[in-house]
Amino acid sequence: MQLFSRLYARVMIWARHKHAAFWLALVSFSESSFFIVPPDVMLAPMTLARPDKAWFYAGLTTVMSVLGGLLGYLIGLFAFHLAEPWLISLDYMHAYQQASAWFDEWGFWAIFVAGFTPIPYKIFTIAAGAANMMLLPFVIGSIIGRGMRFFLVAGLMRWGGPQLEASLHIWVDRLGWLTVLILIIGYLLLA
Repeated sequence: MQLFSRLYARVMIWARHKHAAFWLALVSFSESSFFIVPPDVMLAPMTLARPDKAWFYAGLTTVMSVLGGLLGYLIGLFAFHLAEPWLISLDYMHAYQQASAWFDEWGFWAIFVAGFTPIPYKIFTIAAGAANMMLLPFVIGSIIGRGMRFFLVAGLMRWGGPQLEASLHIWVDRLGWLTVLILIIGYLLLA
């Protein structure tokens, strides 16, 4: 069953679309404060589709992500009471409380690590505002952390180039079904 390879082919067509950069910018901005899909999901296939634009895409993703992070910061600073029900409904409240504790202890390093790792960055942007973190260390940590992450993703995709794209097309169904199997097993073990 080639469900994932068809989806992969469709994603690569979308990645080459003339408005793809606009959508990448929008996802990058919104993910940093309220959206759940990380920009890497678009950045990787777009870079594979257009390796010559890898650094442009990484830069665009970084800038828009940091700007979205500033929105998250402002939400935390001025409207946390409005964001709190959303954090609770997405089961992010514990992560928010942990992020707040990290800001008290590590400040800049907490936002840097959140920017680079798969930890939901939006939780840290809102928590930074709610904790009244100084803005300059927040922005610097965000630029460095997000920039390192997105330039690494773009660099790896550019380095892999057409060979990586062809390999992924061959392996995507196996990897997709393996992921589904792991998720089902994980669900059954934890349920």
